Amino acid sequence: MAEESWHAARLIPTSGISGADEQERRATSALLAVMSVVREFGRAVVQPFGAPAGRVETFIEVPFQSGEKKFIPDGLVRVTRGSRTWTALVEVKAGNNALQAEQLDAYLDVAREQGFDALLTISNEIPAVPGQHPTTVDKRRLRKVALHHISWSQLLCEAVMQKEHRGVADPEQAWILGELIRYLEHPRSGAMMFDDMGSSWVPAREAVAAGTLRAADSAASEVALRFDALVRFACLQLGRQLGTEVTPSLTRKEIADPALRTQTQAAQLASNGVLTGAIRIPDTVGPLHVTADLRAGQVICHLDVDAPREGRPTTRVNWLVRQLKSAPETVRVESFLLHSRGQGAAELLREVRLRPESMVVDAKRDLRSFRIAQSFPMGAKRGSGRGAFIDSVLSAINEFYEGVVQNLKPWAAHPPRIRHEESFAPPAEVPVALVSTAPSSQDGADVVPPDGAEAAPPQFPVAGAL
Repeated sequence: MAEESWHAARLIPTSGISGADEQERRATSALLAVMSVVREFGRAVVQPFGAPAGRVETFIEVPFQSGEKKFIPDGLVRVTRGSRTWTALVEVKAGNNALQAEQLDAYLDVAREQGFDALLTISNEIPAVPGQHPTTVDKRRLRKVALHHISWSQLLCEAVMQKEHRGVADPEQAWILGELIRYLEHPRSGAMMFDDMGSSWVPAREAVAAGTLRAADSAASEVALRFDALVRFACLQLGRQLGTEVTPSLTRKEIADPALRTQTQAAQLASNGVLTGAIRIPDTVGPLHVTADLRAGQVICHLDVDAPREGRPTTRVNWLVRQLKSAPETVRVESFLLHSRGQGAAELLREVRLRPESMVVDAKRDLRSFRIAQSFPMGAKRGSGRGAFIDSVLSAINEFYEGVVQNLKPWAAHPPRIRHEESFAPPAEVPVALVSTAPSSQDGADVVPPDGAEAAPPQFPVAGAL
C-alpha cells in the first residue's frame, strides 16, 4: 500500500465521537489539557477574565455538593501566582446545544459557596457585543461571582493567533497547540463556525421585500441580533488572518446598553431594509463599515479617509488614487467639502484615475474627506455555502479589506527642514541688506559710516524716559 494513504497519528483523534455528550467531554478535556501545558495559550485565554499571569491548572468533571444536590461542572481552572489564586468553574456546550439559565444559576451558587472567582462558559453562541453573555441569569448571583463567556470560534482564533503570530517558545508545546487547532477545525469536534442566520431570517427577508416588517416584530429583533453576531464572527475570522485583535466598532451607549443597538437595528431594518455594522482594525485609517441592503440585494463596504490638509484639490485626489492602484476599478469614490454638509462628487475609480478633477466640486474650497465604497452581491440563503447571506458578507469584508483598506495610509505633513547657510546666498546684483531671508534679516541693515567718520554709539533707552 502506498505511503500516501497512511494516516498520521493524532494527539486528539476525532474518530469515535458518537454524539453531543461525547463532543463536549472530548472538547473540554482537550482544551483544558492544552491550556495547562501551553502556558502562553492558557494565559491568553484566562487573563482577560481577571486571572493573574501564573501557573494554570485544569481539571474536568469536578463534583460538588450544594445542599442535598450534587453538581458536576464540566471543568475547573485554577491559576496561582504567589499567594493569589484565581479559580473558575467551566461549563461547556458543543454543537447546537445552548447554555441553560437554570444550570448556570446552580453553578454560580456552587462557585459562591466554594469561594471561587468566576464561572466560565464555552459554547458556539457568539454574543453580538464583546463581554456580553448570551444567557440571561439572575443578576443577584453575580455580586460575588463573575460570569464570563467565550465561544469556540474565539478560542480557535486565539489558538491560531498564539501559534502563528505571537509564537510559542517551546516547539513541542507549539505542536500540541497545533493539534488542538486541527481538532477544533474538524466538523466532528462540535466547535461550529457561524453558519446559520436563525429561523427568523427568511420571514424577515420576505417581510422587508413586501414592506410589512415592523420594528416591534420579533423577527426584526432576532435578525438584528444575528447580524451583530455575524459581524463579531467576521472580526474573529479577520483577526485570525491578520494576527491582531479586530473588534466591532460600537459607541459607548451601545456597549453599555446592547438592547439599545438591537432596537435601532430593528427599526432600521423595518424602515429602510438595511442592517449596518462596523469593524475596527488596528493601524488602519478608520473603521470598516458594512451595510447589508436587503431590498437592493447588495452588501456594501465603505471606509472614510481624511483628505490631506495641504495642496490643491486635485493634488489631494491624486494622493488617494495613488494608494488605490491595486483596487478594482468598480470601487466608488466620493469627496466631501470642508465646512459643508451636502454631498460632494461621486465617481467610479476608473473615471477618477482618468480625470482627478471630477472629484473637485469647487476648486476654491478645500476637500475634507473621501469615502471609498464597494458593492457586492448579497446571498439570500439562511445557512452557509454558495448563495448564502453569511458567506456573502464574510467574502465582501475580506475582499474589501484586501483590495482597499490594507493599502491605505493616513496623510502626514512633511517635517520642516533645516536651511543651510548656502541656501541664504543672495544674487550677486542684490545687496545682502535687502535680502529678507538672510540669517541677519531680523537685525536690520548695517549702516557703514563715511571714510574718517566714527560710528555713532548704540542708543539705549534711559530709565524713566518711557
